[in-house]
Order: sequence, then C-alpha cells, then structure tokens
Amino acid sequence: MNKNYYAVIMAGGVGSRFWPLSTSSNPKQFHDMLGAGHTLIQKTFNRLAAFIPKENILVLTNERYHDLVLEQLPMIRSEQVVLEPCMRNTAPCILYAALKIRKNNPDALMIVAPSDHWIEDEAAFASDVLQCFDRCEKEAALCTLGITPTFPNTGFGYIEFDKTGQDPGAGGLKKVKQFREKPDYELAKSFVAQGNFLWNAGIFVWSVQTILKAFEEFQPTQYRLFEGGLPVYNTRDEKAFIAEHYPQAENISIDYAILEKSRAIYVLPAGFDWNDLGTWGSLYDKLPKDDNANAVVNARVVLQDAKGNMIRSGKDKLVVVDGLSDFIIVDRDEVLLIFPKLKEQDIKSMVASVKEAHGDQYL
Repeated sequence: MNKNYYAVIMAGGVGSRFWPLSTSSNPKQFHDMLGAGHTLIQKTFNRLAAFIPKENILVLTNERYHDLVLEQLPMIRSEQVVLEPCMRNTAPCILYAALKIRKNNPDALMIVAPSDHWIEDEAAFASDVLQCFDRCEKEAALCTLGITPTFPNTGFGYIEFDKTGQDPGAGGLKKVKQFREKPDYELAKSFVAQGNFLWNAGIFVWSVQTILKAFEEFQPTQYRLFEGGLPVYNTRDEKAFIAEHYPQAENISIDYAILEKSRAIYVLPAGFDWNDLGTWGSLYDKLPKDDNANAVVNARVVLQDAKGNMIRSGKDKLVVVDGLSDFIIVDRDEVLLIFPKLKEQDIKSMVASVKEAHGDQYL
C-alpha cells in the first residue's frame, strides 16, 4: 500500500434533513442509515482503507464528535481525529488538514471525501481515485470526481467540463470549464441535455503541495493564518493554536476559495454508482421496497392501503400504517415524525420550528 496516499474524511455536518434520527449530538454519519450493519462513517473509512494506509486516514469533525469517531473507528489513533473548534465551512478545515499532512509527508497525495455518501461499487471507486492520484503525482493538477446525472436534479451543484477536445494524457479526466450553482429545474434540464455537466459530489484529489500552493495564491490571508501553526502541528501545542486562530478563518467553501479560481482543475466522470444520502427521499431510493413501494428500516410492519412510504423505527418496533401514501414515518425515542415525502426539503426548516417551540431537547 502506497505510504504517500492519504485521506481526509469530512465528518462535521449535522444532517438536519434526516431529523429526528440525525441530531446535533448524534448526526447521520454515525448511524446505520440503511440497516446494513455499518454506519456511514464506518463504510466510508473501510472503503478508503482498502487502498490507503489506515494510519494515513484523518477524520475532520467538530470537537463534540471526537468520542463518537473513536467509538465507531477504534482502529485509528486520537491524533487522526482533526477537530474544528467552530464551523467555518470546507476551505479552512481542508487547508488545516493539508498542512498537517505536509508536515508529516511533503510527497503526500490526498483525497477529501464526505463521510455520509453511499457507494456500492467500491472497486470502481478505488480505481477512479487511483487514476486521479496518478495524475496529481505527475503534475500540479486539482482533480474532482463528478457523477453523470440521471435526471435534472436541482439539489446538486454541477461541474461543466470542456467537451471540445480531450487531453490524450488525461485518461478520462476532463478539463473543468466552470462550476455551476444549484440550478432551477429548467436550467438543470438543459445541463443534462448538453451532456457535459456532472453532479458535484464533493470528492477531491490533489497533492498537498499543489493544494497548498493554490491556497497561497488564491487565499493568502487564510494561508498565512494557518501556516503560522506549522511549528506546533502534530504536537501537544496544536490544540491551543487552533483554538485561538481557527475562529479567525473566513467562512468559505473550497469551491469558492480555490476550485472556481484555479486554472488546473480536472474532473473524472465516476465509474461507480453514488447517492449523497442527503434526504429521507434519497435514502428511500436506495432501499429495497415491498410490492407497494414501501421502504422499511428496522421496523416490523403491518401495512394496509399504504404505498410509497419511507418507514424507520427502533429495532423490531411494530409500526402499523393504514391509509397513508408517500409519507416519511420516523420513530426515534421521544420523537415521531410523519411528513409528506414531497415536502422533505422542509424538514430542515421544521427543525427550526421545533427548536423555537421546545428548545434543544429534541434536536
């Protein structure tokens, strides 16, 4: 296994669209969402550990999830859990992790991947990442994996690639023309029809040298802020430095900070199936269904005149449903959610209403 291969798992999100299962104290990446026997973060770690040394995999997360990470990933050391003292989007934490990695290994190649995505063909995933590693080892390229759209989804950002010519040395990698924000439905339809737009999966590959040079060029203030910690990174003094300086970082995504500015961005259309598991509806899509298109996780059910529902409960709890179609039904401890699937995007705002009415006790 190549000692220069590193991974950074992004595991700091709350996943509020999966409330009430996903809460601020125990978000979705730490749950077995599909009833498959492993949580999402465990699946992600094992997928990466198939071709990256386990000791080279870092988990970027919020301070409050430190113990959860070590509980679910007992094979890693505490120092592999990189903690954010506050939320500052993806650019600062990626910069922080890249500097820590470079201090250990200036020849490192790194993948940045979300902790909560579902990928079934893990061999194809490894093949795609290794292809990007190979490109990034040979030249100062920033690579991302894009997903071929299966329908005009308005919930994803898109990557437009140049289809006028193919770099013969790219091996399927395509030069990125531009990143596009989440479109409305008509624009999404035109993206799909044009054939050179991919969903942005938020999976990135580069060498630490290349990404840090990009930060130095495009985000000099941010770069200087974190570079000042080089003497203490990977030592006992690191935590104090980060506690003082991390809150000063600009709240900005890696897309805005670097990718939209760089002239050396390539995208590889993924060879694997992918689901971002961003909503109850996306989870429903991945689950097996009964003859009436109901998807059930954990529960024992008695269903009558019930079609197209997403049902999840505690292990072996009996759930009886009569006369409901296309609903999300989730029972967790002291919370029961019964919500139309068509309105699933409103669950996030409903969480705010619950907080206003009842405080944080259910969140």
